[in-house]
Amino acid sequence: MKSGIVKCRIFLTIRALGYCPICGFIQRITDSPDVIALLEEVGLKQTIPLFVDEYSSSNVINFYPAFGKAPEKQITNLIVSGDSTIDATWWFDAKPVGDTLQIGDRTTFNARNLDSPYWGKFIRERRAVVVATALGESNPVGKGKAHYLMKPTSGALLIGAVYRRFSNGLFSCAVVTRPPIDGFSQYHEKSIPCFLPHDATAIGAWLTSDSKGMLNNEVEFILNNPRIYTDLEVTLVQTFKSAETIGDTQLLKA
Repeated sequence: MKSGIVKCRIFLTIRALGYCPICGFIQRITDSPDVIALLEEVGLKQTIPLFVDEYSSSNVINFYPAFGKAPEKQITNLIVSGDSTIDATWWFDAKPVGDTLQIGDRTTFNARNLDSPYWGKFIRERRAVVVATALGESNPVGKGKAHYLMKPTSGALLIGAVYRRFSNGLFSCAVVTRPPIDGFSQYHEKSIPCFLPHDATAIGAWLTSDSKGMLNNEVEFILNNPRIYTDLEVTLVQTFKSAETIGDTQLLKA
């Protein structure tokens, strides 16, 4: 009963803040050659063995935010430098307790208001890259939600994130989102994930810490000009996990 009450409170808080808990969904096909090719293209060749190792566990990984205060819900192989990755709980508000994390009440699986003191240090100094082959977005329809599964027509996706390290060596993260743009807003009216360019110079700049209290020009341009960098096939689905199609597939051009 107590668990149900907690989940209900979380859901009500999320609704009040304008979030939909089902919007947080990222997928990676671990044996996809597109992932390896993209890592090579953007100058992250040294991380490839880390992604190759994922093949042995599962060929598809579904990432969800840590709803229900479950710290084990992580984004794995979150790229934090040109040669290293971390596994980070997908919920920024957390604190170390022993050898785990205690998830906080603040809804922080997305980082949007980047000018706020809460996010400022991390968007300058702790940026990361999520590698994905699909993501899910939702929009209100009547009294419910329409769920859209988005996949690139070719290649893979790079999405910006921020992360933090705790005293017990564990990490948490949030996906960076930006204000909505034309086209994408029909699938999520409140925001768009911070997609990253498929460009080695841009990715290098994104992964370089800005320690002088201001963003470098490349990162500032990416944040101020949100867009998609590859065409997306958008399909109306029953749920993201099942990917059961219940509507036509549309093309969202880059």
